[in-house]
Amino acid sequence: MNRVYGAIGIKAKMANWNADFTGRPKSTSNGDIFGSDKALKFPMKKMWENQGKDVLFTKKLTTISDKTVPMTLAEQYKNLVGKEAKSSNSNKVLKNLFNFIDVKNFGATFAEEGQNISITGAVQFGQGFNKFDNTNVEVQDILSPFRNPKDKTGKEFINEQGEGKVRDQSTLGTKITVDEAHYFYGFSINPKNYDEYKEILGDDFKGYRQEDYEEFKKVALTSATAYSTNSKFGCENEFALFVECNDSECYLPDLSDYIEFDSEKREIDLSKIEELVGDKGDIEVYSNP
Repeated sequence: MNRVYGAIGIKAKMANWNADFTGRPKSTSNGDIFGSDKALKFPMKKMWENQGKDVLFTKKLTTISDKTVPMTLAEQYKNLVGKEAKSSNSNKVLKNLFNFIDVKNFGATFAEEGQNISITGAVQFGQGFNKFDNTNVEVQDILSPFRNPKDKTGKEFINEQGEGKVRDQSTLGTKITVDEAHYFYGFSINPKNYDEYKEILGDDFKGYRQEDYEEFKKVALTSATAYSTNSKFGCENEFALFVECNDSECYLPDLSDYIEFDSEKREIDLSKIEELVGDKGDIEVYSNP
């Protein structure tokens, strides 16, 4: 297959698609709200995982000394493959890595004992910038039903037994969302990224194939809608554009830069995309009204 270019649109309504470490929607230094590529890949990987496919780069828990902790990458690999990576030759590990659907699409950095493998993924995403002009950040106070024993504020009183001092304040928290935002991610798929591995792995490895692309399209159209957590409820797939190039010499820029969004009518204008692509490729457009 030839290169594919496209864009994915995510709507967020009273939700937080991608928060920074303060809990606020991620933004640039000049205040432009955006979502990272990791925020988009995560629900894709969860959807594949829920479908029973092998996914390497996702959080799995294990128990060490009666404590529940996340697995290391080496532990995750052994859990899925059944053998430690350090005891295998690099070609065998490389072949196993390509059996994971997330690695087959997005690539991997696998730097573990005895192995140092870096795979540039066929699928590459840009950052998803919000194109809605009137986005407001909403901060909601949340009252927990429980008292924080370490809280140094609030009134003090003696309990019924006449001993000690008890704080009477419940814990306060916050939930931060946007009232409305429309994120647009550009992406490209370059199957030739894996040509060098065909030579290394031989006939057992066919590279990035049409069926891999079809699996990617499925999650590109539905995974954000399917993944509902407290902060992600209200985030939905609302748009997707795929341009399948007619030949191997087709090179296109980030298509999300050419998408215009009318914030009053909530309409997506693709006229610049149509002019840019012309007859270079076949276009598919999906929208969720």
